[in-house]
Amino acid sequence: MLVPTYAIPDLPPPVELETVRVYKALTRASRALADLKGQARTIPNQGILIDTLALQEAKASSEIENIVTTQDELFQTDLFPDDPQSPAAKEVALYRDALRLGYDRLRQTDGLIPNAALIEMFRLLKGRNDGFRVVPGTALKNEMTGETVFVPPQDGQAILGHMAGLERFINDDELSALDPLIKMALIHHQFESIHPFPDGNGRIGRILNVLYLTRTGLLDIPILYLSRHITRHKADYYRLLQAVRDESAWEDWVVFMLEAVAETSATTIRLVEGIREQMARVKHRMREDLPKLYSQDLLNNLFRHPYTRIEYVQNDLGVTRQTAARYLDTLAEQGFVEKHRSGKNNYYINSELVRLFLEVSES
Repeated sequence: MLVPTYAIPDLPPPVELETVRVYKALTRASRALADLKGQARTIPNQGILIDTLALQEAKASSEIENIVTTQDELFQTDLFPDDPQSPAAKEVALYRDALRLGYDRLRQTDGLIPNAALIEMFRLLKGRNDGFRVVPGTALKNEMTGETVFVPPQDGQAILGHMAGLERFINDDELSALDPLIKMALIHHQFESIHPFPDGNGRIGRILNVLYLTRTGLLDIPILYLSRHITRHKADYYRLLQAVRDESAWEDWVVFMLEAVAETSATTIRLVEGIREQMARVKHRMREDLPKLYSQDLLNNLFRHPYTRIEYVQNDLGVTRQTAARYLDTLAEQGFVEKHRSGKNNYYINSELVRLFLEVSES
């Protein structure tokens, strides 16, 4: 079958994007994202959200690529990174690490997302030392039929040129007066169509989404659980990506991405609110039942690490190993955490927080 050639356009594409339908979806998405930004600010320690929600986003994004793991495998991999039991969980954790790396680079470059940062994320995610594709032969195939549906640019110089143009569009706010949420949809499509890396383009592209929203100030920190919507509407996601290439169906694509922002903002708000409510309850109980043990740092540890261990408490609180072990055993005795053992190591689960993640991911 002959695959039609898609001429990657300069951004923004030469079509009408600010239609009534797009505007309605944009209004809903903007309000939902603003609500999420406000709710996130109610959590005093933002590291709690970055660590816990980034891992949930990593899990959902990796599922799109058929890399599936359980919550338990995922958190245990974080605790025991040298345990080879779950390769899928390790790959999901690498996505989380790549997102963290991208956020670090964003802060170090005064709010810019250079191609160099994307290459760094790719190298971390895939454990490679190369960057943009230089060898031809890449083609995207239908998972079910094996049929080639799209052939991205093959020439290394063409890929460099397209990525240089995308880099300008991402970082130069004077190039377009479009709303940043519409721009995010265009950026994502462009990145996936250039398909610049030998592997991992879907996951790097989805990290780019949330980093771009952070760069523009629509979020303070990269916590939008955006891949959840794409996972649940995977067939539509790939169909609409291709419809832009085949039919210039930009409006349908932009609306899909705006709906994803609106729906996943609501989902992420549920997680943030649930974390805040649980933290308040545990804080009150610890002050009442364990006043000599309570500290804000210990509370933060239990929520930053849903599966925690003695070393985490030792490092976060600056206490001895013996003291950290006593703290966690006391918390387990009082029902704040559940104590488990893996080989020679004890670990402690904030079960109520893990249940929240499961409830939201399954709803």
